[in-house]
Amino acid sequence: MNNQLLPRTESYGPLIDQTADLYLPSRPKPPVVCLLHGGFWRMPYGRDQMNAVARDLVERGYAVWNLEYRRLGSPACGWPDIGTDVTNGIEHLTHVAEQGIDLDLNRVALIGHSAGGQLALWCAAQRQGGRTLLGIPRFQIKAVVGEAPVADLKRAYEKGIGKSAVAELMGATPDDDPELYHSASPIELLPLGIPQLIIQDIADSVVPIEIARAYTTTALAAGDQVDLIELTGAGHMVFIDPASSAHHTVCDWLDRILE
Repeated sequence: MNNQLLPRTESYGPLIDQTADLYLPSRPKPPVVCLLHGGFWRMPYGRDQMNAVARDLVERGYAVWNLEYRRLGSPACGWPDIGTDVTNGIEHLTHVAEQGIDLDLNRVALIGHSAGGQLALWCAAQRQGGRTLLGIPRFQIKAVVGEAPVADLKRAYEKGIGKSAVAELMGATPDDDPELYHSASPIELLPLGIPQLIIQDIADSVVPIEIARAYTTTALAAGDQVDLIELTGAGHMVFIDPASSAHHTVCDWLDRILE
């Protein structure tokens, strides 16, 4: 197997799930794509969902940071623990670069699928605001892709996505703790001030397309640059297939923004 397809695993914290796989292309100073998997923030879904996408992206010349995070089912885990993991994991790229790994941290993009879309958009909002849960970030995010993202937690709760997934994540209902929902819901944190791609099947049976549409409308009204691409007949899981036209569309968009 091509050595660039064999990742190097890094720990960004002391817990078993606080790890990420780093894939490096052969070219110098590559842009970086951080992958955030879905699975309604629950065990047993993990970063292995994104392995095939990671291998495809590194062959396209990107460095890839395939991030794991604690999920529901881990001891004492919920919100903001999961958000803290993602923040810490992405910031760990500075430590990787300081070890002599040749990364272009001026060209970092996030891709999040489903629940990972919530994490990607939320993390971008935190960093663009100039302060994360862990303090001032050392680099900014250049672009973010939400693939069928859970971009509005209140609406997702009302729609019952993942059955009780949102309430499990938050440890409360929107009525019980509206401020917590506001702080974690990407639609409440606009504008991001960076290019965004929202892409989803119009007949997605897992996350309703109306969430993506409402997020895009709100982001555009706030002055953000957002492309909404609506697919037909693709399904919810198409994005983890690197042979799919949906994935190729995402890559074409990234090439325009990062190159």
